[in-house]
Amino acid sequence: MSISLQKGQKVNLSKDNAGLSKIVIGLGWDEAQRQKKGLFSAKPKAIDCDASALVLTGGKVAAKKDVVYFGNLHHVSGAIQHMGDNLTGAGDGDDEQILVDLSQVPESYDRIVIVVNIYHAVQRKQHFGMIQNAFIRLVDGRNNNEMCRYNLTDDYSGMTAMIFGEVYRHNGEWKFNAIGQGTNDVSVGDLVNRYS
Repeated sequence: MSISLQKGQKVNLSKDNAGLSKIVIGLGWDEAQRQKKGLFSAKPKAIDCDASALVLTGGKVAAKKDVVYFGNLHHVSGAIQHMGDNLTGAGDGDDEQILVDLSQVPESYDRIVIVVNIYHAVQRKQHFGMIQNAFIRLVDGRNNNEMCRYNLTDDYSGMTAMIFGEVYRHNGEWKFNAIGQGTNDVSVGDLVNRYS
């Protein structure tokens, strides 16, 4: 049975899922309805959210190779794989997925932070207040059972990026922390700088 998490809540993934190795981190969102400005105005550009995994050593991103995103789909360790970029967020279910083989994550890494930024947010005048139904969920890769889900419900108007949550290692066990922190970062590079 899936656990519905609140902002800041942590859950032990290892404890309740003996033998857990492969997880699917699913992220989803929908674009809120926008009104046209006038009969002849251009149709607004679709909001393109980009998910990334920042792989940390001692709380820091040590190298560019530790950022898994649409421009680098595979972590050098082979333990983390981004399944590709969804340009619109249209449709039901996960819009982007990141696969993690926890058993293959080298001991030197202690945390995987999942972030999402809006591509060209400033140029397109877009922000997370224009997004609805945003969520992050963790699925057991062995049986596709959802272990936990965090639905973001705060008002993120003006925010161009989001720190959704983190999977982290603590005392030999894997845990998940639902963060839900909006930021004004405009690129994955800006998000990485928070952990440099």
